Amino acid sequence: MRENEKIDISIVVPLYNEDESLPELHDWIVKVMTANAFTYEIIFINDGSTDQSWEVIESLRTKNDCVRGIKFQRNYGKSAALHVGFQATKGEVVITMDADLQDSPEEIPELYSMITKDKFDLVSGWKKERHDPLSKTIPTKLYNRVNRMMSGIKLHDMNCGLKAYRKEVVKSIEIFGEMHRYIPVIAKAAGFPKIGEKVVQHQERKYGVTKFGLNRFVNGFLDMFTITFITRFGKKPMHFFGLIGSIFFFLGVCLTIWLAIYKLFIATQSRLLADRAEFYLALTFIILGTQLFLAGFIAELIGRNSTTRNNYLIEKEI
Repeated sequence: MRENEKIDISIVVPLYNEDESLPELHDWIVKVMTANAFTYEIIFINDGSTDQSWEVIESLRTKNDCVRGIKFQRNYGKSAALHVGFQATKGEVVITMDADLQDSPEEIPELYSMITKDKFDLVSGWKKERHDPLSKTIPTKLYNRVNRMMSGIKLHDMNCGLKAYRKEVVKSIEIFGEMHRYIPVIAKAAGFPKIGEKVVQHQERKYGVTKFGLNRFVNGFLDMFTITFITRFGKKPMHFFGLIGSIFFFLGVCLTIWLAIYKLFIATQSRLLADRAEFYLALTFIILGTQLFLAGFIAELIGRNSTTRNNYLIEKEI
């Protein structure tokens, strides 16, 4: 691959302790790229592997100058690996896939066509038939159903590692924490709403063991609420906290006024207001309302001083 040669496809492969599968995956990708006459680059992101993964990547580089490698000092997670990989890409279309051979490179030509010909911004794979135990497939289906309801994006498998992107998408989004599960949501919020889906083949794991435990489902649901809040209210937190705080405060004030009228004009000889449960309920509403309103106000002040407060994506200019 020459230095200034136009690259059709950049393939980003994040990996952690996958030294056994890397040579086979590399040869499989090269076979598909050669058969379709694509110009390409393969970017392996070694996320702090403790096996021989980096040595394998170095050996693959000596055989194929289309191979690039990035090695992390320690394990930072898939989101960090994808973010760094996205920044390093040079291709017009970016494909992400896992290194465990469960994603088939044979899907790449059609994914590429959906981006270049059908003009999708992002295409996500859908592993309609999975070779996973029920302990993984049932929570996955539940997670995806809730995700569709909250995000409004009709994808059956949002967390599928096999995805295709227009170059502009990966250069415009930032992935952090464990937000790689919600890249379609982040892309839509960034102004790339044309999101498609393709049924892809799910291979059985051939080497090693999965690197994800059951805790990812708990973390996934928590991250879902985070990304929903950020995409909807990240630039206007007062609209969320202020509204809820105002409702609580209004309810507390109304309940307080009602208790005062009841004590002064209806049941003057009744027990003290401080002995009534409604008094403490009203006090709780007022305190919560005030705190939520102040939280929104402080969030607005922080946002006003943020260096990214006016980061807007400009598609064209004449």
